Amino acid sequence: MHGSLLHIEKFFFTIATEYLQFVCMGVTSHPKSLQVAYRFSYVDCAETGFFSKLVTDYLGNEPGTQPFYSFYCDEAGMDDAIAERANFPVDRVVLCNTLQRQYNGLEIHSRVQQNLELLANDNTYTVCTAHQPNLLTGYLYFIYKIIHAIKLADVLNERHPEKHFVPVYYMGSEDNDIEELGVFRFRGDKYVWDGDGQKGAVGRMSTKGLKKLLDQLFRTFGPPGANCDRLQQMITDAYLKHATIGAATQFLVNELFGRFGLVILDPDDAAFKHQFIPVMEDELLNRNAQPIIARQIVQLGEHYKIQAHPREINLFYLTDQIRERIEYDENGWWVVNTDIRWTREEILAELYEHPERFSPNVMLRGLYQETILPDVVFIGGGAEVAYWMQLKTLFGHYNGFLPCILLRQSIMVEDKIALRLQEQLGLNDAGLFAPINEIEKEIVARLAGIEWQTTNELAAMEQLLQQLQEKATAIDATLKLSAAAVLTRMKHQLQTLEQKMLRAEKKKLAVQMQRIATLKAKLFPGGGLTERRDNFSDYYLEYGEQFLDMVYEGTQPVSGKFLIIKC
Repeated sequence: MHGSLLHIEKFFFTIATEYLQFVCMGVTSHPKSLQVAYRFSYVDCAETGFFSKLVTDYLGNEPGTQPFYSFYCDEAGMDDAIAERANFPVDRVVLCNTLQRQYNGLEIHSRVQQNLELLANDNTYTVCTAHQPNLLTGYLYFIYKIIHAIKLADVLNERHPEKHFVPVYYMGSEDNDIEELGVFRFRGDKYVWDGDGQKGAVGRMSTKGLKKLLDQLFRTFGPPGANCDRLQQMITDAYLKHATIGAATQFLVNELFGRFGLVILDPDDAAFKHQFIPVMEDELLNRNAQPIIARQIVQLGEHYKIQAHPREINLFYLTDQIRERIEYDENGWWVVNTDIRWTREEILAELYEHPERFSPNVMLRGLYQETILPDVVFIGGGAEVAYWMQLKTLFGHYNGFLPCILLRQSIMVEDKIALRLQEQLGLNDAGLFAPINEIEKEIVARLAGIEWQTTNELAAMEQLLQQLQEKATAIDATLKLSAAAVLTRMKHQLQTLEQKMLRAEKKKLAVQMQRIATLKAKLFPGGGLTERRDNFSDYYLEYGEQFLDMVYEGTQPVSGKFLIIKC
């Protein structure tokens, strides 16, 4: 009996200790999950080196970016967007009826159903993010951008209680790039599905050939437990019990985010496309988008890299096995890589009878999105922010609403091993993003027993050699070039000596150098971000639903900062 009491006492002491650690780490998520204690850190995007000048200038509200957007990405800009959006109504009957139809057969969470019903009201707006239906969601940023939209919608609901804001995942199901969408990584291994020879929109592709690849994946799953069982069941139900990639993606995303109230919209729908007929007709007949966007590109291109260029006709023709460009010549309209051709009367008849067969490319997709959704904010990655900056004049031409464009939060998960390495090296969080050679120099400068850098000596030498150059030139002006050459050689020799001293010091600090290499490889595989390499499955197996909760909690939707989750 005495031993049992001690066992019970030890059990409660352990639970209490874990809870205190949980609280002390600053965790405020639901106490149902005490598996992992975690905390958050934030770094300015400009300090990371992973964002373009256009993005960092936009975040900094630099004057050079201001002509290319309607609402700045802060709370005031969003408030202005909300107020202005009321002047750009959408057909809410079509929106609600189509979404309800698209949800037929899915288990609808009560929060999703509530949001579907709220969309019928004129005081309900959407916070949208878009992504293609990558196999198993592809890379981590698929998850991050959706959670960002969810978090922002919740924040706006708190700030504007008289209105409603619904998070929407706009599934880019019409994308036909199977080489990109059919790839994901798990635990360092690359899994590739080539579509089994299928062509056209990936969202329409059959899932029949996926069992072999999924069986291969499941053999690597573990450790056994609730997280493993839950994830394997979700993936199995998604891809082996749904006929198309689009339906499978809808199911998987709904399983992951239904409890947050996320609404999933598939734009590959005749009811939605019917509303976009006027723009598509104008594009086919008058081809206005290219010159309009081109003029804006000229302005934007004076200071920034252009993300995408318009075509003469910015529409694809779409059937179950085709998504090819539509082009125009003196004989009429035709579809690339096919024998499909139309006269003016024929293509207009096709458009009005089958609008679902016409698919906007990246230049028109945003305008299509804003035609069917009452968006106030669109959340995208750096490339998406860049190409939306090219579209303001196009939206103006068609009297479309250009929403507030918000950079999605980038996130890095730093586990205990990486945290220990960072602590041992004495690096701050911004220092993690520095190039490895800069980190090595900083560590050597801090830990070396002798000053190995030659900055002071170089400055003194340059001053002395400048005096010698002046003396030589005064004697004979033709010696000026010779003296300059001597100065250049000596500077090079001094820099070479500095590099040798650095290498010698690095050998003395071999343990620290190895720690740097290990830390950088762990946090930045291949020199890139884990969010652009890893799949959510790695993290779901370890943390379960808590992973989504951690990301949700740490996301600061209007901060413009890089989030580090330390756990």
